[in-house]
Amino acid sequence: MTTPDATRQPVASSRPPTDRTLQAALRVLVVDDEALARARLRTLLADCQAPAATVAAEAAEAVTAMHWLSHHACDVVLLDIHLPGTDGMRLAQSLRELPRPPAVVFVTAHAEHAVQAFELEALDYLTKPVRLERLQAALKKVELKTQYRQAQEPFSIENFLLIQDRGRTERVALPDILYLKAEWKYVTVRTAMAKHIYDGSLSELEQRYSGHWLRIHRNALVARHAVRSLEKHHDPQEGEGWAVRLDGVAEHLVVSRRQLGAVRELLAGAR
Repeated sequence: MTTPDATRQPVASSRPPTDRTLQAALRVLVVDDEALARARLRTLLADCQAPAATVAAEAAEAVTAMHWLSHHACDVVLLDIHLPGTDGMRLAQSLRELPRPPAVVFVTAHAEHAVQAFELEALDYLTKPVRLERLQAALKKVELKTQYRQAQEPFSIENFLLIQDRGRTERVALPDILYLKAEWKYVTVRTAMAKHIYDGSLSELEQRYSGHWLRIHRNALVARHAVRSLEKHHDPQEGEGWAVRLDGVAEHLVVSRRQLGAVRELLAGAR
């Protein structure tokens, strides 16, 4: 399994970011044993606009897909049926046992398995070669399902971070937060669409929401699902070192020597 390429950029929605569901692109796990098929889906997903989508990771077989999902979250799995070892149908069955199972959209060259796929509560069944219009329609179903599930969830500090800004209170969903960075007496809360200022401490947030983010520096926490790559980097203040790139943002975030091993371990687990 691989994490997204360093050159891959998430696609921002062309609609105004007034709806909370549009603050971040749908996170997609592509599972197909054919490299060309995965490349084709990457290209199509990059062209999707409503909703936008980004490839969080790829897998060539079911075992690595389940391993990745045990450490990360995504909104939808684009799943081939014929895979080496455990096939796509059995993987889809296993996904239903996850605490927060992602939506499943089958992508296959074999139309005869459609009935069985929908018995497993797949949201859609696409036959190869996949057309952009059909993929967009499938992702729209995923978006609507995600909206419905969020609407059913009770408001809780476990799901949202409350931001106080100029007399207005805004809630930012935890899965949308890409990084938290301590700057002076405040914490910058970064999503794919906006920056927010949180009046609190980074250590407090790390303790309260343990498991959501990974500390990469004394002044920064990053979303585990958003880490795309670890790269050599020159920082004007800290000199030569390492930095991470995240899906959804352009800037590099410096990694301290102390946290370098944890970042490498996270990336190794995504392969």
